[in-house]
Amino acid sequence: MTPLCHKALSLTGTLQRLVSAILLWLVMTAAASAHASLNTTEPRDGSVVSTAPRVIALTFSEPVSPTSLKLTRPDGSIAPLKNFVLKDKAVEITPPGDLKDGSYLLSWRVVSEDGHPIGGSVVFSIGQPNANARGTAADIDWPVRAGLWIGKVALYVGLFFGVGGAFAIHWFADGSRNALRQVLAALGIGFAGALLSAGFQGLDTVGEPISRLFVPAVWKAGMTTSFGPTVIFAVAALALAGLALASGRGRDARWISISAVVTAAFSLCLSGHASAADPQWLMRPAVFLHVAAIAVWAGALLPLLAEFGKDKEAAGAALHRFSVFIPWAVLVLAVAGCVLAVVQVRTLAGLVTTAYGIVFLVKLGLLALLFALAAINRWKLTSGSKKGEPAAIRQLVRSIAAETVILLLIFAVAATWRFTPPPRTLIAEVQRTAVVHLETSKAVADVRITPDRVGEVAISAVIAKTDRSLLDPQEVTVVLSNPGAGIEPIRRKAEKGKDGWTVPDIVLPVPGRWRLRLDVIISDFEIARMEGEIEIAP
Repeated sequence: MTPLCHKALSLTGTLQRLVSAILLWLVMTAAASAHASLNTTEPRDGSVVSTAPRVIALTFSEPVSPTSLKLTRPDGSIAPLKNFVLKDKAVEITPPGDLKDGSYLLSWRVVSEDGHPIGGSVVFSIGQPNANARGTAADIDWPVRAGLWIGKVALYVGLFFGVGGAFAIHWFADGSRNALRQVLAALGIGFAGALLSAGFQGLDTVGEPISRLFVPAVWKAGMTTSFGPTVIFAVAALALAGLALASGRGRDARWISISAVVTAAFSLCLSGHASAADPQWLMRPAVFLHVAAIAVWAGALLPLLAEFGKDKEAAGAALHRFSVFIPWAVLVLAVAGCVLAVVQVRTLAGLVTTAYGIVFLVKLGLLALLFALAAINRWKLTSGSKKGEPAAIRQLVRSIAAETVILLLIFAVAATWRFTPPPRTLIAEVQRTAVVHLETSKAVADVRITPDRVGEVAISAVIAKTDRSLLDPQEVTVVLSNPGAGIEPIRRKAEKGKDGWTVPDIVLPVPGRWRLRLDVIISDFEIARMEGEIEIAP
């Protein structure tokens, strides 16, 4: 065997091990947690409290780390909030001690355990709300949002037209250099998109304006989110595609182009709504296969156009290879896309009642048009183009150009999903939990009411001593009343369980501010009564 063959086999084996390692990592990351979401606030968003709260509590679906906490006062002045405590999934903030009557806007921004930034605002009023209490709650930094969208679209161009184009050159066009400039241009756009996305991700993470784009701390913040690994692996995929193009023809270049597609597909598994959804063992592989199939399809378009423009005979051979392979790619694309859609949208109503669903319908319409063009190409124009018929070739070139434009539109539409929570997260919010912290000189308690809405609810309480050491009461009674609605105290004895005390079936008939009290019998001679208020939604 020649040294060249030994070298090729060695490189092939190395790349195969690389692909195996990446796929193994994909399986391992399937256990990663989903993005955090805000479950409850205390005071409740939109509520009016009689006195200034001693603590403002934000409770999330998973542990988080705040990056920005600001309180806008009734006069419009802004006070940064630096005094906070992390307690499991809750952020307990100590507000300034001089809060007067009026409406306040708490702007928060946090990073979840998987590094994904989320933010929002909570409005509450002390005494009497202002007329413009929600005036600043809907503010959106449009330049940052536009930068995120442009960066995402550019990254898609690089991964699908660039990385996919390198794959198509070596597997469909037999290493032809006719589309080299176009594919290299797509890779360059992808590199720019990756860098742009990292910077604007940092701005979005820390809530800074576009004027702070070149501050190193902003880029560091962006790379510490879940999108950071996506950028790293996307750049690696773009580099591998460039290496494949620089390697000329042959087995080495082909295997490098495969590794580029695998790395590109893996990069988009590391962030995004779909990748974070449960079940992880299904969703991340579905994203991987979906992305890989798009790269194979989209990547072939530029090389095919270039071949038909310069070498009709070579173009026919490339088209034949592509037409044999593409039905399998379309099948994988469709199956993986259906899995992602079912998990993300959940219900038919979610397609028309949510922004995410509307974006999905627009994308689906474009995909239907793309599939129709692909079917015409496959069953009507391919045969004549292979034979060199001028009319069929002209129609096919126009159709492929139209497919390219439609794919660009699909990328533009899909990039807007960055700003639209999927219906599955909105459904989860229906079962939100209200949380209230109660405290006396003898004991403390964290009480949860699920859901925080009118109807039958479940109440659970974790009770401890003031130093947070274990407290084992003899008996716990939950007392709820709503004097404003004329509802006298409702008493229920709590049941002791391994995770605390629970009342599984109590009915709260009206919304509004309810008084909550725990009567905790610590011993035969000692009782602790802890009182607070909780907001129940309609």
